[in-house]
Amino acid sequence: FMGMFRSAAASFGGAAAAQESDVRSGYLRMTLEHGTGRMDGDVLAGTFAGRKLSTLARDDLLRLHGECRADPDSLALLEAFMDRTHPEWRAGGHGTAGGPLAAPAAMSQDEARRILGIPEGASEDDIKAAYRRLMGQMHPDKGGSDYLAAKVNQAKDILLKSK
Repeated sequence: FMGMFRSAAASFGGAAAAQESDVRSGYLRMTLEHGTGRMDGDVLAGTFAGRKLSTLARDDLLRLHGECRADPDSLALLEAFMDRTHPEWRAGGHGTAGGPLAAPAAMSQDEARRILGIPEGASEDDIKAAYRRLMGQMHPDKGGSDYLAAKVNQAKDILLKSK
């Protein structure tokens, strides 16, 4: 990813934990609300630049999907959004369902903290709590995507190895 998740809250811990995470790719800036699992995004490039994903009709999302094919990160984010908002969209032969996922790109500790929405110096317990909270929303069995779940797993592993 070019930007990865960025905590929208200023503090961490208990009820004051980050309420949103953002992730940025070449075509999209996605926001995940931690409490609700709601995902939406802004289109940054292409035909629909400047529009919110939630305002695009299914056919427009499919057109954007075609535009994003050259950017694997944007494609994975868009597919995660479409899986949540239009779960039937893959039935038309679109998407990469069932295909192999690319190996996650190298990730810095700073990126890992942004993904989990935790500050520098967070404890092992804080890392595990943030991981559980996000995986409750990102896990494919909970309506999330394999790609986003893999990024959350990778972030946790990187941070726990440094402890």
